[in-house]
Amino acid sequence: MTVLTADLYDERGEELQSVPLQFQTIGGRARFSGPIRTVTCFEDNALLKSILSTPGDGAVLVIDGGGSLNSALMGDMIADLAVANGWSGAIINGAVRDRVAIGALDLGVKALGSNPRKSSKTGSGVADAVVEFAGVVFTPGRTVYCDEDGILVER
Repeated sequence: MTVLTADLYDERGEELQSVPLQFQTIGGRARFSGPIRTVTCFEDNALLKSILSTPGDGAVLVIDGGGSLNSALMGDMIADLAVANGWSGAIINGAVRDRVAIGALDLGVKALGSNPRKSSKTGSGVADAVVEFAGVVFTPGRTVYCDEDGILVER
């Protein structure tokens, strides 16, 4: 069953945070939700690739890339890993590459934009910690809901 964010907000209101950033819908699945997992990584995608290589069990990986559009944090190969491992989707406070290929996958992906430049691979970053951007707190284990209208996060 698909939950529409506008209807959900009308029903639950202040129990939810609404993300004001205007993320682009890039993945082939426009509507997705699931428990939050997080990673913070700036212009380096080795840690998020490692996480998406593990069973996702329907979770959504919230990636705080500091809003950088200087390089892509996800491309088609990492998105393929997410699909193969059962992730529902990813919300990327940063850029992707391989937009057309990602758009053909059964994966929800929201990102700020795209850049063909790949990121570094040092493995720096932090996993499964509380992440905050655009005034919204993403707590691992809570649920996030995404569709064409935007993103809602349980408080």
